[in-house]
Amino acid sequence: MDLKEIKAVIDLMTKNGLSEFELEKGDVKLKMKRGPGGEWASSASAPAPLPAIAAPAAPSAAAPATAVSAPAASTPAAAPVPGAMIVSPMVGTFYRSPSPDSASYVEPGQEVTEETVVCIIEAMKVMNEIKAETRGVIVEVLAQNGKPVEFGKPLFSVRPT
Repeated sequence: MDLKEIKAVIDLMTKNGLSEFELEKGDVKLKMKRGPGGEWASSASAPAPLPAIAAPAAPSAAAPATAVSAPAASTPAAAPVPGAMIVSPMVGTFYRSPSPDSASYVEPGQEVTEETVVCIIEAMKVMNEIKAETRGVIVEVLAQNGKPVEFGKPLFSVRPT
């Protein structure tokens, strides 16, 4: 991961009002958080042969020039629904269908298996298909189409079968 990619992550977070971002790319892990005042905290790790990869993360992520003047927008937490949840494995933009004119991958009442694709999350211009990873029936869609989601945010409520 180079400095250009880290700056792209900061821009993504700033543009979408995200307060937390976590990325694993090969043996490199990058985790960034932004506090309510816009201050940045980051951590990065890499395997022993690649220590230079982790070094640029802290200075560029902490640079005051990238701080947002307005506090990050807080989204209300979805009401807990009994049963299983399909949560976002990454930060990005949530899409229910492969294209605007296509049908949604899943609808409430539809049965899913571990391999069923339920949505796409766009992160850094890459479309990532998200699988259910559980068996059950979709009860409710908890994320809004075309809106940003954070790591761990519930996307779907599922009634296990």
